[in-house]
Formats: sequence, structure tokens, C-alpha cells
Amino acid sequence: MDTQNLQAFLSVADLASFSAAAEALHLTQPAISKRIATLESQLECRLFDRIGRSVHLTEAGNALLPQARQILQAVKEAKRSIDDLQGEISGTLSMGISHHIGLHRLPPVLQSYSKRYPQVHLDIDFMDSEEAYEQIMQGQIELGVITLDPAGSSPIKHQPLWVDELLVTIAPNHPLAIHDEVDLSTLSQYPAILPGLNTYTGQIIKALFKQHHLSLNISMETNYLETLKMMVSIGLGWSVLPHTMIDDELKILDINAIKLQRTLGYVYHHNKSLSNAAAAFATLLDASKDE
Repeated sequence: MDTQNLQAFLSVADLASFSAAAEALHLTQPAISKRIATLESQLECRLFDRIGRSVHLTEAGNALLPQARQILQAVKEAKRSIDDLQGEISGTLSMGISHHIGLHRLPPVLQSYSKRYPQVHLDIDFMDSEEAYEQIMQGQIELGVITLDPAGSSPIKHQPLWVDELLVTIAPNHPLAIHDEVDLSTLSQYPAILPGLNTYTGQIIKALFKQHHLSLNISMETNYLETLKMMVSIGLGWSVLPHTMIDDELKILDINAIKLQRTLGYVYHHNKSLSNAAAAFATLLDASKDE
């Protein structure tokens, strides 16, 4: 069974589209269709139902899906093991990186790594921290450089690197801007623009208000902190942002000496040893750790 055919099958299944799968794999749509047809011929069953423009897995397709993932992951692990036996730092390093860390923390690390280890292909996906945890668990990526779970409930190994101070911010012309300090009860009466409360950063904010028996007046949610900053700067509401993003467009509110922070770091699967490429990257990350 050709792994390329399995990869085509997974792409069509994940994207629910032959054309989208072709684009993702940099192939033509007829090439994708041929690979699926070959796989269906080998297995002597239909894997997809095509109804109009919709593509759905058949019962056989659903049965194959987890097995296909396992086969491709096993092939990937085998190649990595062979590369590691040679002692070389090469191959592909797949990582999930949060957007904020990618912009504000990682550029020097990535630059240094690419210069030291040019034989490594960096396969980076920018994603929410919660998604990175899930992809680590499924073996889809090897490292996640993200906001760490504040509850510490995940079985994934994590290494703290940086403490991110979180500050309550408003626009200079916000009604609360005449105050240098307000209490949490007053703040709760004004519209907030926050990360989703299911995110790790959102959970920290939610826990603070719950601790003080207060409700949040949320007008908008987005997980992109740069978008949050823009909306706060034009006066659409208050938010909580990392100190690294604060500039003259924003005013900081002191909330009765309440201090908020989150921990950033990297995570990897507790049952898997890191590849040479991942271990080298982790070493550079450790060197960038806060004193």
C-alpha cells in the first residue's frame, strides 16, 4: 500500500474536498483522484461518497481513517529513527507555534537555529495553544511552543520558558482613561474584547472574575492578540494583553494591584523521545529562558 495514496486519502478526508486536497499536496485534482481510485482498487471498496459537490467518508473510509494515520505516523517515526542513528541533525522538524510567540519571542531562536542546522526543514504551523496540545497528543507535530495550560492537567511534558505579564488595557480616550486605578467591579461594567474563554489565556481572565464573583461583559472575542490590540486602540472595549504588546496606542489600567500572568514554553509527548532536530531546538529554547 503506497503511503502517497494514504496521504491523498487523509487529505481528502480532512478537507472534505478533492480540489482542496490537491491544492494542499501541490498536485492536480486528477492525480488525487487517481491515487484514491488506486487505493479503493487495492482495498476493493469505495472510500468516499460523492454527492454533488460534497465528499463524505463511507463506512469503510471511516474504518481506514485511524489506521491510515497510524501507518503514516509509523513511517515518519521510522525515518526519524534512522536519521537519529546517524547522529545528524537533519530531517523535518514539525512544530506548532502560537501566533503571539511566533511574532514576539521566537524570531531570534528560529534565525539562530536555521543558521546552525541548515539541513533541517522547519515545518511550522501557527495555531492556538489548545490545538497544539491536541496535535502533540495525536503525534501530528513534535514540539509545541505555546501558552502552557494554567491548570497543569495535561499529561504532555511541558517546559516553562517565559513569564508573560498580562495587563488590562484601554484606549487613551476610553471613559476609564481618567483613572490610573479602578476596581474589578467597575471594570466588569464596561464591554470587554477578550480571547475565547476556552483558551488558556481566556481561562486565566475568567478565573479572576469568578474568584471575585463578577460577570464579564464580553462584546467580542478573538484569539488573535494583534486584532485585540487594534480593537482596543480604537476604543471598542478593554482587554488583557501581554506587556510585550503595549505601546503609545494603549493605556494601562491598574486594577487594585491585581497581577495577572501566563507562562509560555514548549511541550512534547510524554511517551516519545525527541528527535535530534527537536532536541537541538529545545536546547536553544532553554538558552532563551527568562532568568
